[in-house]
Amino acid sequence: MKKCNIKPQIVVGVYLYQNPPIRMQKKIVQILLLPLSLLYGGIISLRDMFYETGLLKSSTFNLPVISVGNLSIGGAGKSPHIEYLVRLLNPYLQVGILSRGYKRETTGFRLVQPFDTAKTVGDEPLQFKKKFGDVVVAVDENRALGIPMMVGQYPGLQTILLDDAFQHRQVKPGLQILLTPYSDLFTRDFLLPSGRLREWRSAYQRADIIIVTKCPDSVSTEDRKKIIEEINPQKHQEVYFSRFAYDYPYHFYDPRYRIRLDNELDVLLVSAIANTSYLKQYLDKMVKKIHAAEYEDHHTFTQQDIDYMIQKFKNLDAKRKFILTTEKDATRLEPFKQYLYDHQIPVFVQPTKVMFLDGDKNLFDNKVKDYLLDFRY
Repeated sequence: MKKCNIKPQIVVGVYLYQNPPIRMQKKIVQILLLPLSLLYGGIISLRDMFYETGLLKSSTFNLPVISVGNLSIGGAGKSPHIEYLVRLLNPYLQVGILSRGYKRETTGFRLVQPFDTAKTVGDEPLQFKKKFGDVVVAVDENRALGIPMMVGQYPGLQTILLDDAFQHRQVKPGLQILLTPYSDLFTRDFLLPSGRLREWRSAYQRADIIIVTKCPDSVSTEDRKKIIEEINPQKHQEVYFSRFAYDYPYHFYDPRYRIRLDNELDVLLVSAIANTSYLKQYLDKMVKKIHAAEYEDHHTFTQQDIDYMIQKFKNLDAKRKFILTTEKDATRLEPFKQYLYDHQIPVFVQPTKVMFLDGDKNLFDNKVKDYLLDFRY
């Protein structure tokens, strides 16, 4: 087993390490935070009651709207699943993506352009636009206003994908997709801040499709059955299983150039995503050694961070080495591209794709296509 130098990640203000005393401290902190979770849950319940009774109304639109989201805060694989839907639908329909643009420094409605930065539109929307230049990508905190703005400027749009919108009820999607990670099912979690859930577990009942993400390469029939029983899907819900597939990393400075990973490589993994464990499991099989420079999710890199990465990379005692980062992180490293290039730091970006297990691909694809074909406003 290869060793990883892992910095502590801050999650809801609690440092998480892999040793019993800290896990016990975490449990104590969770118990102390329980009253705040119940207060937060009460507010969420009140909001949901307003929507269910009609005091608050969700907007509907005369074109298909597909939402992809999760109950917990980050780490479920929303972006790769949005990209899967784009690849599925874009050859046949004019697709638009609407996101809130988390941690951007702008407000209101904004169309995403390739020359934007993570600061102006958010990292994930920028990632979508750079990968799918012909897809309309926009950001707006208020999705009920963002959709008509998109359609007003692009009347030919035929479907809208909502990124990370499950907990936002201003819009009622025609197809609601809920993601939950294989190793961290929402059924085993609790409300913020003592847990990571943004809503009560029962909110899963609003979903039309539930995808268990980040699965191992194969899941036994018995395990699938146990997970489905634990989720307890409603009659109207379908449950599918997906995993990530990693292609050859491409060069940060010139994406046309790719590299094959091998067991003689040392990799400095630079990441600011919610959970790197799945990626590390893959890299552990592919390279000689993993070193890590990890930050909290959506961290905005500073010059100090970049200098730290450069120094850490130069200190690696290895004949063959490079920095590896995720596509989302690459959008936030973009402002420092020239600086890294001038310091002759080899940086590669790890692309990620969604693969469905067993026969779930056809079942999922057909479910989405049937929704679009049967759509009536």
